[in-house]
Amino acid sequence: MPLLIWFKLLEIFIIPEFIIQVDLDEYIPFLPIFVIPYLLWFVYIFFGCLYTGFKSKENFYKLIFFLGAGMAVAYIIYMIFPNGQNLRTAPAQAQNDVFSALIRLIHATDSSTNVCPSVHVINAFAVDAALRHTSPFCKKRVLRYLSFIFFILVCMSTVFTKQHSIFDVYCGLLVGGLIYIPLYKLELNWPARFGESLRQN
Repeated sequence: MPLLIWFKLLEIFIIPEFIIQVDLDEYIPFLPIFVIPYLLWFVYIFFGCLYTGFKSKENFYKLIFFLGAGMAVAYIIYMIFPNGQNLRTAPAQAQNDVFSALIRLIHATDSSTNVCPSVHVINAFAVDAALRHTSPFCKKRVLRYLSFIFFILVCMSTVFTKQHSIFDVYCGLLVGGLIYIPLYKLELNWPARFGESLRQN
């Protein structure tokens, strides 16, 4: 809840000073069908929290920490480096298919500010990491592949729906990687211990 309030305040008060766009964005087509993985991201986050919550308290607390830390880092960057984008100006407005209609609805409810790094990318990174370290999910190759493929589809969806620049994706992956390394490669378990202490109290 505090993170949601923080984001809403940023949406209200942050005025972009930097427009995020790179040359490669000009070559990325508008593909409305990618609104499907973009919206299924919400289901993916919910599933990741539910699955790890039932299967591994340690990985559940790591996931919650990853999600919270990732969003906090992103919001701090938005405050220090107020940014936005102008990529969504045309394509979705001209088409009448159901996917374009969904994208217009997203555009109407989600402003084009506070885009770099992409929270969609950071959070999808967090869920994929948690699932790939949680048994029995991690022992099933097909499930690991499906999770990773969906993670990639989410990253692609952010640019094919013109919600983000490819640069936002790169920065989201960088933030995710910086959180992933201490949590999973260095195997720091204090988020799990902290979560358990909160639950017991």
